[in-house]
Amino acid sequence: MAKNELPKNVLITRFSALGDIAIAIPVVYDVCRTWPNVNFYFLTRPWQATLFQNPPENLTVLPTDIRGQYGGMLGMWKLVRHLRKQYPIDAMADLHSVIRTWQLELFMRLNGVRVQAIEKSRKERKLLTSGKLRKQLTPTIQRYRDVFSNLGLTSSGEHFHNIFDGTTPPQSHIVPQKPEGQRWIAISPFSSHVGKTYPLELLIKVIEQVVAWPDTHVFLMGGGKAERTALAPISALYDNITSVAALEHNFTDELVLLNNCDVMVSMDSANMHLAALVNLPVVSIWGGTHRYAGFMGFNCRENLVVERTDLDCRPCSIYGEKKCRYGDYRCLHGIDPQMIVDKIATVLKHNP
Repeated sequence: MAKNELPKNVLITRFSALGDIAIAIPVVYDVCRTWPNVNFYFLTRPWQATLFQNPPENLTVLPTDIRGQYGGMLGMWKLVRHLRKQYPIDAMADLHSVIRTWQLELFMRLNGVRVQAIEKSRKERKLLTSGKLRKQLTPTIQRYRDVFSNLGLTSSGEHFHNIFDGTTPPQSHIVPQKPEGQRWIAISPFSSHVGKTYPLELLIKVIEQVVAWPDTHVFLMGGGKAERTALAPISALYDNITSVAALEHNFTDELVLLNNCDVMVSMDSANMHLAALVNLPVVSIWGGTHRYAGFMGFNCRENLVVERTDLDCRPCSIYGEKKCRYGDYRCLHGIDPQMIVDKIATVLKHNP
């Protein structure tokens, strides 16, 4: 393929994590709709493939077992042979840039495929977490967009507003009929790391305030046994709280529910990005991580961020996996619940 020639069949790779794939969807959908004569193939893991609701007609999602059938370097070679046999791929957009996708890149290049990969600026990220740099890095959304632009497939962001754009959202058994005038607040108390999780005992103080507001219903988001167990006693105390963690549901159900909500309270976690897919305002809580690293959700508002700005130790990590150097996670324990309540109230006042 000539360097300046526009591709006709583009392979997109992003295997994890859930939040990163959710960030990619607005960009990918927008690019697909901007370039309707180009075919796109999104390669990801099977369970994450179900997140792609209402995809553009020229987007094919390819659920792929990269641990079993296509595990290891030999598996990546087999995968490339399979993909090249099934689809006339002439370009690859690597939105992940890890060992697996580097292997795919190598084999694709050997087959004459043009490749562009995300620039993660790992050096700048290290400077950010070491305290030597204090500035906004390029947002991940823009980094994704740049990958496509480098292939000649520029996009403006005008073709994505809500993952259900142009269609009626499906029905869901977990979403009740919403009474007229009632406000729905989704609260996602959990994250994958302690350094990103607001203490539950403090979040309960937030919940106690908002459930007392008239015409308000709270949905506690989560999944898995531990989360169901933690949320059960909270939801049992109030008639206007539903623990979604206690309900059998999938990504479709969650997106339909969030599409009917008025505001989401979330950590720096996947749920922030799921809410962003349906254009739901997000009150985002940040601890050991920082929005400067570029992981704010699509169209999420900086004025709804809740964080401590008086700590020199923030951010201590990009993904929140590092233990607190002081042992007390003061970046999270030092956030007053009232700060969160006030942000929720701000959204509901502007969206009565």
